[in-house]
Amino acid sequence: MSPTRYAMQPLKYVATINDEALGEDVAPDYELQYIDIGNVDSSGLINEVVRYNFENAPSRARRIVQDGDVIISTVRTYLQAIAPIKSPPDNLVVSTGFAVIRPYVDKLEAEYCKYALREPNFLNEVVARSTGINYPAIKSSELGNIFIYVPTLTQQRAIAAYLDRETAKLDTLSARLERLLDLLAEKRQALIYHAVTRGLNPDVPLRDSGVEWLGEIPVHWEIEYAQWLFNEINERSITGEEELLTVSHLTGVTPRAEKDVNMFMAESLEGYKICQAGDLVINTLWAWMGAMGVAFQPGLVSPSYHVYRPRNTYEPRYLDYLVRIPHFATEVIRYSKGVWSSRLRLYPSEFFKLLLPVPPLEEQREIADYLERKITTINTLHSTIQKAIALFQERRTSLIAAAVSGKMEISR
Repeated sequence: MSPTRYAMQPLKYVATINDEALGEDVAPDYELQYIDIGNVDSSGLINEVVRYNFENAPSRARRIVQDGDVIISTVRTYLQAIAPIKSPPDNLVVSTGFAVIRPYVDKLEAEYCKYALREPNFLNEVVARSTGINYPAIKSSELGNIFIYVPTLTQQRAIAAYLDRETAKLDTLSARLERLLDLLAEKRQALIYHAVTRGLNPDVPLRDSGVEWLGEIPVHWEIEYAQWLFNEINERSITGEEELLTVSHLTGVTPRAEKDVNMFMAESLEGYKICQAGDLVINTLWAWMGAMGVAFQPGLVSPSYHVYRPRNTYEPRYLDYLVRIPHFATEVIRYSKGVWSSRLRLYPSEFFKLLLPVPPLEEQREIADYLERKITTINTLHSTIQKAIALFQERRTSLIAAAVSGKMEISR
């Protein structure tokens, strides 16, 4: 028998939406467990549940859930934050940014529902009906008008059982690859840290640097305060026509045009700071997170950043590797000023107190060349693994689409 498409009905005909919510009369000390949109990933896993007393909970912590419900994000719908609720505690609530779908027991199996809401045509319709640019959202009432495939209950159970088995296999493979990506990231960091603080010769004699974050360094390396290694640069653009650069903890210094940034941009860049290739640029507001790096092209940076020019002591590539390791960011925190961690600022007077290793320039070049070769290999492997994960996700999506729509015959 060839597969046939299943009947379709509006979601509101086979499930209720947002049946229960906490009122304002809840005792202030009532402890609740809370799921926000950011706690659900695109595969439907709930990664974290946060505990609050009601008086301290976010105002959006209101929707009550029960076993068998499926939650689906109605804001930033492109994130596909959709998850089944299984054996929840009595005090579990979710964000009002979710719609809580509660299947009618005589029309929709809960185990099937979680897949029906991930069927591509349904998801495409959700996104198409969402409004807003930065935070597209869909009303729960509009969500209920979207059609889903509704096979018989017997067919729904068979589909759910099949997809549980097959997606579990794919998810296991993806999880193993994700772990491999984590190991690669750890290896990359360890490789860089060892090279920029120990050099490449495993037999070189070492000495105590006297700097905690550095530990031992080769005996022939120098240790200097940043004030003897850099000059602060405060050159300003007259026209604002130079290339605008940005600084982040992930990518260092890069052209803003290459970044997908939605933040406000000034109408004119006149008065922005000028940096040259080889300058160290530190994002003053986010230095504690490691937002710094070396510019490899001339350009403009925010007036709130600080620009430091090495005094012919550093190979730019070596310096970039050095200042972007997590150990250096941790050291930066010690010298930053501010009451709260998220408000720490690294000012020039404190930056100049930092102690830095200074290998011979030729050795710095050798270290940079070595790291470029090794990291290129790691990045190639990283890209290959990411492609494999994407293929598994595509396979997962196509399996759900075929099974839910009836294009695939599922034995019962």
